[in-house]
Amino acid sequence: MPEPAALAALAYLELKTAQSLFGKSPAELAEDERAKVRNLADRQMGLEARVLNAPEARDAMVPQVSLQAALEEIRKRYPEEAEFSADLERNGLDTESFLAALERELRVEAILEKVGTRATQVAEIDVDLYYHYHPDQFRRPETRRARHILVTVNPDMPDNTVEAARTRIEAVAARLAKSLKRFDEQALKHSECPTAMQGGVLGDVPRGQLYPELDAALFGMQAGQLSGVLESPLGFHLLLCEAITPERVLSLNQARAPIRDMLEQRRKRICQQAWLKQLQMGQLPAGQPQTA
Repeated sequence: MPEPAALAALAYLELKTAQSLFGKSPAELAEDERAKVRNLADRQMGLEARVLNAPEARDAMVPQVSLQAALEEIRKRYPEEAEFSADLERNGLDTESFLAALERELRVEAILEKVGTRATQVAEIDVDLYYHYHPDQFRRPETRRARHILVTVNPDMPDNTVEAARTRIEAVAARLAKSLKRFDEQALKHSECPTAMQGGVLGDVPRGQLYPELDAALFGMQAGQLSGVLESPLGFHLLLCEAITPERVLSLNQARAPIRDMLEQRRKRICQQAWLKQLQMGQLPAGQPQTA
């Protein structure tokens, strides 16, 4: 019969797999879904056991501070501690066994990170070649830094009939025509979009991200210009174009750091995958460290 720690680790993997694949807890799965989750969790459990028994696992440790941070990150997803505990119980876990399973997962990750350090270092010529052979990846479209104020249309609400909403947005437009500095204040007071709390900030917007009516207006404006009243399926809007960033191509110097990071991560994954494949094929016997 499996040890309690192994049962807890398997329950933890089933919980993660069920949430990842189906957005459900194991108890909510249909029979075919449950079978798929169990199969994947069993395979993952076997692979992790091989990783934990590999020579590379000898010095792999999980600092207590890292374990607690990971635990707190998961706990924050639950409004109350009692809900967290109840969810664990429904899935055959308690706080102690969950913590042990989490530590096991973090230790596996630490071992894979250790293996990943064996990857070939990225040289400057590798970065240069990648940049020159993948020019389209470094093109950046024109963007407009925009804010908006929205008054929605809802015929069932007296203040949001078409006539009332237009009157309200036109009153806001009149105030802003006198002083654009009041945009934050007017957005907070009158906008019915969640962005109101941030002064109506939409951020740096590329073409095609907004409703067509708003998109056409925004990309026809000058920096610092306020639109007229615009209508979309949501209601009436005012748009402010704060700044324009033209279409551009990142220079090699601008792209160098992200290219290096991407190549390093790619080589690390290849190294880890090769090591795991050797491990699964039984080509890394205990006590005989191999290089990936």
